Amino acid sequence: MGDFEKLKSLGFSQYEINCYLALATNHPANGSQLSRISGIARSRIYDVLRNLVRKGWVLEIENGLYVPLPPEELIGRLKAQFDDGLKTLREKLSGPTRNLAYEYIWSIRGYNAVIQKARQMIAAAGSELYVRLFPQAGRLLEKDLKKAEKRGVAIRYIAMGRVKLTFDVQVIHPDTQNLVETIGGRSFDVIADKREALVGIFETGREDYSPINWTRNKWFVIANRDSLRHDFYHYFLEKTYDRQEPLSGREKRIYRLIKEDA
Repeated sequence: MGDFEKLKSLGFSQYEINCYLALATNHPANGSQLSRISGIARSRIYDVLRNLVRKGWVLEIENGLYVPLPPEELIGRLKAQFDDGLKTLREKLSGPTRNLAYEYIWSIRGYNAVIQKARQMIAAAGSELYVRLFPQAGRLLEKDLKKAEKRGVAIRYIAMGRVKLTFDVQVIHPDTQNLVETIGGRSFDVIADKREALVGIFETGREDYSPINWTRNKWFVIANRDSLRHDFYHYFLEKTYDRQEPLSGREKRIYRLIKEDA
């Protein structure tokens, strides 16, 4: 979701966004001045100003001169309005409603929206997190994962690229570049507490439009968790069979842990 789409979701029209931003940096100002600064036609600018005045986001201080509601006050009002709306919705949903099951698989689109959902899952995790992340996503979620680890959550991390080994149970996938070419993008996997999954592929060049699946469907979660467990085995097999190299003491310990972690 782009910046203007996010602002529009708060109740601004496109013209209102442009007008308020122009006024915030140039005030007091009249309609003619705002038309020139904002790019809004003079035939429309006064309708836009009247709407902003009606909403309480702009004040006409004298005939034809306008000032914006101070930004912090505007943000505070919008937050209170949003919180009040959520409170009302919560009250409406607290009555008799049909039980909503979690067996369905939902799609989340938008890179930032997916990262935000992943952060929520990581913050709520109580026992374990299996993750398979390419470096960009890994960097964005590293602090969240470290916080989870500090509160006792077991992190099982497959890094899809050459990165520093940050977590105790972490390996680097041996064939990431070929995988990107084969699947047409970068995979993204977060499995929390054997009960919640956020998985999918950010298609190359279409990252903000790629559907990433979120669900608490038991069998979907189990299958995807096992997929990540078997990627650990891929790492061990590639090293011992293809490269003919012995596992280190650390790798042997991880192997035993993953084997027992069914």
